[in-house]
Amino acid sequence: MDYQYEQTSEIEALDSIYYGDMQTLQNKPYHKFSIPIKSEGFDDGDGLACHLVFTYTPKYPEELPIIEVTNEENFEDVVDKNEILKHLMEQGKENLGMVMVFTLVSAGQEWLNEKWDFIKKQREEQILAKKRADEAAELKRFEGTRVTVESFLAWRKQFEIDMGIPAKREKESKDKTKLTGRELFLRDTTLNESDLKFLDDGDAVKVDESLFQDLDDLDISDEDDDDYIPGQSDSESD
Repeated sequence: MDYQYEQTSEIEALDSIYYGDMQTLQNKPYHKFSIPIKSEGFDDGDGLACHLVFTYTPKYPEELPIIEVTNEENFEDVVDKNEILKHLMEQGKENLGMVMVFTLVSAGQEWLNEKWDFIKKQREEQILAKKRADEAAELKRFEGTRVTVESFLAWRKQFEIDMGIPAKREKESKDKTKLTGRELFLRDTTLNESDLKFLDDGDAVKVDESLFQDLDDLDISDEDDDDYIPGQSDSESD
């Protein structure tokens, strides 16, 4: 293979394809040149961009060219340039024996687009997650603490202590033991109601008059009635 011819022919083709963008860095002993690549959205002020620098080796294209990544823009902590280098090296190994710079530039361009799409998706998910977290926090603030039986009993106990209810109950209990019967009666109206109920309950004792003889059948004389002195025995009267 005429390596020099293959390399020169490719340089001419690349200069035509990337006219105005391709920059020649050196011609001897081997060609070294730079081609910029960028992701979608970069021209609008966002996205990823860098320069791919290729240097031919003596036996290129039967061996890989030297590849470098320079002038990274917006890579920062979201993109590791070693990742794109690794990807380009793998693509180059699949194309050994053929001029490959155009293929490698296209692969690098596609890689940047895919990486940028992934970064945008991550950012959107982070924004959405934060929005959901803020909404949940706001909802929780309005909902307050969920009440359970245990929490309500604990709250009521503390509330009664704060209001002095146990002490008031104890005082009332002591005061009640000191009340007279009349005071208790006047204070507890249920006593009045119980007496009235007793009178109205219809269970009063009824006398069966048939158990007694007719007074007309009894032999009781008026004389005996006249002589009878209460508290005096028969012997005394004689």
